[in-house]
Amino acid sequence: MLIDTHAHIYFDNFKEDLDDVISRAKEAGVKAIVVPSTSLQDAEKVIELIEKYDMVYGAIGVHPHDTKDWDYSWLNKIKELTAHKKIVAMGEIGLDYFYDFSPKAKQIEAFTAQLDLALQLDLPVIIHNRDADTDLMSIIPEFITAGLQMQFHCFSGTKELAQQLIDLKQFISFTGNITFKKADELREIAAMVPLSQMLIETDSPFMTPVPHRGKRNEPAYVKLVADTIATLHGKPESEVEQITTNNAYRFFGLEKTQKLVYSYKLGDALYLNITNRCNADCIFCSRKEDAMINGESLRMKKSEEPAASVYIGEIGDPKKYSEIVFCGYGEPTIRWDVIKEIAEYVKSNGGETRINTNGHANYIHKRDITPEMKGLIDCVSISLNSSNSKEYASIMRVKEFLYDEMKSFALKAKEFVPKVVLSVVDYPGINIEESKRIAEKELGVEFRLRAYF
Repeated sequence: MLIDTHAHIYFDNFKEDLDDVISRAKEAGVKAIVVPSTSLQDAEKVIELIEKYDMVYGAIGVHPHDTKDWDYSWLNKIKELTAHKKIVAMGEIGLDYFYDFSPKAKQIEAFTAQLDLALQLDLPVIIHNRDADTDLMSIIPEFITAGLQMQFHCFSGTKELAQQLIDLKQFISFTGNITFKKADELREIAAMVPLSQMLIETDSPFMTPVPHRGKRNEPAYVKLVADTIATLHGKPESEVEQITTNNAYRFFGLEKTQKLVYSYKLGDALYLNITNRCNADCIFCSRKEDAMINGESLRMKKSEEPAASVYIGEIGDPKKYSEIVFCGYGEPTIRWDVIKEIAEYVKSNGGETRINTNGHANYIHKRDITPEMKGLIDCVSISLNSSNSKEYASIMRVKEFLYDEMKSFALKAKEFVPKVVLSVVDYPGINIEESKRIAEKELGVEFRLRAYF
């Protein structure tokens, strides 16, 4: 399943065979195509397309090439057109200093005006940038801080710019140019962009990927972009397709509510989304925000928490996985009875189990549950998160006594579980060496450092 997040299929060279182009896209597994305008004239063509084809969505904006005659009155027309229910973004808009089609001052004026409007309308934006990194980065941060989400389409900038956009938590989009013979530097950039911040596109009719280079590009070829990304990241093609598709759903709001995920793969392990409920509120946790992983939604209300049988059905043969991990954007041991039922199934069928926990289970259940882990849980990974109780309480946003509660849980778990691990997030200010000492010397368990994103 794929989404082409940028295709200008209203161009004249699609006029004679657009129905066939759409059919080929469907055959290639393309679920949706986002068509951005470049001018107000093109915007009318976009509206026609989205009303004709169910799988086509649109974006409205004025491209920097078309801003030489920019007038603020154009905003009224843009606003009118974006009211259509299938307009999912503003774009493509931005800056282009490579060509001299519009004065820089006019480009900046039109760009900032459209960013302002997008913020008002709560629409994400599709950004065109060519040789304008300095001015771009002087403009966009304030809009991002205000909550605007951006797709940097057909990325061809520097590694430094890519890293800045990654740090700003924005989406970077690649097209067929990553397949070009001389695009080694661009491929290096594509390899460094996290899949969770990546979108894919064709930019049809331009940027035709190898082996079709020299011909007109079309949405069906977006699969070649996905396949190249998969190779660069060392991931299965299906995983890249799934992640980038989910990213597109989330960014463009193509489905207002994504399907809730109860299980998902990371590497060779299967992770179970047990609950979003938690007695803590860690400052680095996105549980209350998007609760996403690899582009999939783990956001779950208490009323949506499934029975153990649902998870067991999704596991199937547990030996297919290196381990079954009880986790989620919450504290899984809150549903300890459900975990036990699933773990009994996994162990009786030859699988391995792990719990990712904050170590507060005994406090939550008002009893020591660690003896119940014997024979069911192979590994307990506990969030240490700090080297002292005061800092722990600040990071976890809990009472200080729970720091000792967590360490006590680790000691008790050692009696019944083969492997106990304490972990800390590489968060600014945390004393990593002292945390490691506490885990290995004081408590006699393993230590792991987790990356902070």
